[in-house]
Amino acid sequence: MRTLATNWTVIQLLPALDAGGAERSTLEVAAALVAAGHRSIVISAGGAWVSRLTAGGSEHILLPMERKSLYALARIAKLRWLLRQLKPDLVHARSRLPAWLARAAMWRMRPRPAFVTTVHGLNSVNAYSAVMSRADRVIAVSDTTRRHLLKHYARLDASRIRVIPRGVDGQEFCPENSMQSGWKEAFLAEFPMLRGGPWLTLPGRGTRLKGHGDAIELLARLHVEGIQGRLLLLGVIEAGREDYARELRKKAGELGVLEFIAFSPTRADVREIYLASDLVLQLSTRPESFGRIVTEALSLRRPVLGYAHGGVGELLERHFPAGAVTPRQVDELCARAQLLLQEPPLIDISGIPRVQDLQRLTLSVYRELLDGTAVDPAFGLTAR
Repeated sequence: MRTLATNWTVIQLLPALDAGGAERSTLEVAAALVAAGHRSIVISAGGAWVSRLTAGGSEHILLPMERKSLYALARIAKLRWLLRQLKPDLVHARSRLPAWLARAAMWRMRPRPAFVTTVHGLNSVNAYSAVMSRADRVIAVSDTTRRHLLKHYARLDASRIRVIPRGVDGQEFCPENSMQSGWKEAFLAEFPMLRGGPWLTLPGRGTRLKGHGDAIELLARLHVEGIQGRLLLLGVIEAGREDYARELRKKAGELGVLEFIAFSPTRADVREIYLASDLVLQLSTRPESFGRIVTEALSLRRPVLGYAHGGVGELLERHFPAGAVTPRQVDELCARAQLLLQEPPLIDISGIPRVQDLQRLTLSVYRELLDGTAVDPAFGLTAR
């Protein structure tokens, strides 16, 4: 244990600062560090969110770490030099390559900074991924992630894991805040096929792992049952994935529902989209580590229908069990969708994790390592 002054220097490492779950959490923790009077530094290859980071009082140092090749090894000497100059109290790596580089750069450093990793995804199980388990503290974004780590990495002692779910921005996703004036009419003018029936939204990038095909089958089944639903595939339009979008359009045409589906790229007005939706879908065909879509939509008191596996199933079980269905069982999916559309249940948002929870618990992990403060009691509610 290092005995330190009141102020810390904390470095977070990640490949880049573009939009994403790990990147968002990096900015949230950076903001909490600055607010508490600490020095917050992020080292990455840069990206669209660097300006947001520095505007909040953190520092950014450019160091490309995104290439999984021998090229990355050349960055070890530069990172070691940076660590010696900056003298961080703690280094926090948020993905595998930065974790490997950090371990190599800190080798034989005296004193060595405390080392923390956050496992944001259910990574493939191999020696490369194992580096995320070799830190003083390992943060898992869900109980699902914690179980994955303990199952596959025998050297990882459970006492080193802290479960910290990603948090929802309670101001942005506040159900009491009304929709922007005129937004819905403008949106429907852009996507007129969404008019005239209950509106289902499936957010997810253009990969079949997100379950777009299942959503299209669900829409077709609902039409057979007399529910003239509409479907928004939010984020499915991506550069380089045009063939996949054509494949989905072909399937929708064969099922007779193409005219009721809107295909859209990722948009910034996701809050309004959720508010306008009658049902939000999370149909990833493989278990995921977490399900930010679930918590954001539920925070706006919009019902969510999702497959009960991985982090998504975990969140639905805790916060909205009526929305959990067996993965890939389209009959069950359709029956539950009908029920949620016809009799929308009340949604209790009191227990949904917030950004402030993530910030407090992450700084609690840092404090535990840096000054020996006892484990936050909240960890006992999540780490099972």
